[in-house]
Amino acid sequence: MTRVILALYRVRGVLYYPAAAVLILLGISSLLLRDVDAPIVRGALSVLAALALPAVVVAVLCILLSVLAPRLLPERERMTVSPPVRGRWLAVNSPATKVPSHGVRAWGQAYAIDLVSEPADGARPAFGEGPAMRPPADYPAFGAPVFAMIDGTVVRRVDGQRDHRSRSSMPAFVYMMIEGMLRELGGARFILGNHVVIRGDDGVCAVVAHLQRGSVAVGVGDRVRAGDVIARCGNSGNTSEPHVHAQLMDRPSVWTGQGVPMAFAVAGSPTLPADGEHLVVAG
Repeated sequence: MTRVILALYRVRGVLYYPAAAVLILLGISSLLLRDVDAPIVRGALSVLAALALPAVVVAVLCILLSVLAPRLLPERERMTVSPPVRGRWLAVNSPATKVPSHGVRAWGQAYAIDLVSEPADGARPAFGEGPAMRPPADYPAFGAPVFAMIDGTVVRRVDGQRDHRSRSSMPAFVYMMIEGMLRELGGARFILGNHVVIRGDDGVCAVVAHLQRGSVAVGVGDRVRAGDVIARCGNSGNTSEPHVHAQLMDRPSVWTGQGVPMAFAVAGSPTLPADGEHLVVAG
C-alpha cells in the first residue's frame, strides 16, 4: 500500500494541474459565457461540467497526498556537491532553515536553495529602494557564471525564457505572487525559467535554474564535470530578482522527481548556509 501511495504522490503534479485547469476554465466560462446561446459554447460548457466532479476528486486526492504522503518518504543521505556559484552569495529559502525549503515539495524542490549574489562592497540594490521593477542588470548576480554541481550528462536544457525585470517593491512582489499562480499552470519552464538538468552516473540529477536567456553553453547529451561553466545567472521564470536556484532530485523530471538533500563542498568541507547566511566560494 505504501508503494502505491508513494507512486501516486510522485505523479501528483501530472494529475493536479489538468484537474485545476478544468475547474478554472469552468469557473471562468460560467461567468463570462453563461448567457451565450451558441451551440459550440453550450457544448463546451457541458463537457467542462461533466469533467467537474472527476476534476474535484483528483484535486482533493492530490492535496491529501501532498499533506500525508511526505511522512512515508524514506530518508536519504545528504549528498555533497560542487557549488554552482563563485564569490559571496546570500542564502534564501535554504533547507538548512526548513524543509521543504520553498514551502512545497513540488518540482523536486524539497531541498532546493536560492543563492543571491551579495558582494562585500554592498553593490546589491535593497528591496524597496529605487524603481518598483528594476532591470536585471542592476543586480550583481545577473550574468555571473553558473557551474555544474556534479559530473554527469545533460538531460534537459531550456534557454529561451526572457529575463524579466525584478519585483523590487511590495506592490511588485504582490504582482509576482499572482503571476506565479499563472506560471504554475504553465509547467516547469515557466516556474524554473531557463534551466539545466544534469544526471549523474548514480542517477541523482542536479538542477540549476533562473538562468540568463541565451547563456546556456551545454546541450542535451553533453558530458560535463563538476565545476564546468554551463550558463550564466539570469532572471527568468518565477523570480523576484536575479539569483541561482539549485537542487538535487532522484530522477530527471521535475514533474516526478523527489528532492535529495545536499551540501556544498567548500574548502574541503560540506557546508550549507541557512537563510541570511553567506556561501563564500573562492575563484
